[in-house]
Amino acid sequence: MILAFAVAAAVLFGSGAYLLLKRDLIRMVAGIMLISQSAVVTIIAAGLSRGRAAIAVAPGEEVSDPLPQALALTALVIGLATVALLLALVHRAIVVFRTAEQDELAATEARHAAGLERERQADREETEARLEDERQAERERAR
Repeated sequence: MILAFAVAAAVLFGSGAYLLLKRDLIRMVAGIMLISQSAVVTIIAAGLSRGRAAIAVAPGEEVSDPLPQALALTALVIGLATVALLLALVHRAIVVFRTAEQDELAATEARHAAGLERERQADREETEARLEDERQAERERAR
C-alpha cells in the first residue's frame, strides 16, 4: 500500500516538474498545484497506520496518529491559497499583456523597458538643455 502512495507521489511530482518547465503561465500554475498535491500524498503516506481514532481508546489498542492528517489538511489549505494567488497574478498578466507565454511576456517587458529608457534619456537631454539655457542667460545678465 505504501508503494502505491510512493508511486502516486512520484508521478504527481514528476508531472508537476514537467509542467513547471513549460513556457505557459497556466501550465506552470498547474505544475505548482501538482507538486503541492504530491506533498499532501507524501504526508498521508508517512502517517499511514492502522489503529483507532485517538478518542476513547481502550488500553492496549493501537492508536492512529492524527498529526499527519492535520498536516495534510494544512498543506491543502496553503496549496489552495497559493494557487488562487498565482491564478490571480496570471489573470492580471494576461489582461495587461494579452498573452500567457513567457517568451512573449519577456519581449513585451524588454520593449517597455527600452521605451522607458528612451523617455528618461529624452528627459535628461531636455533638462541639460534647459540648464544650459539658464547658464547662458546668467552669463548674459552678468555682462
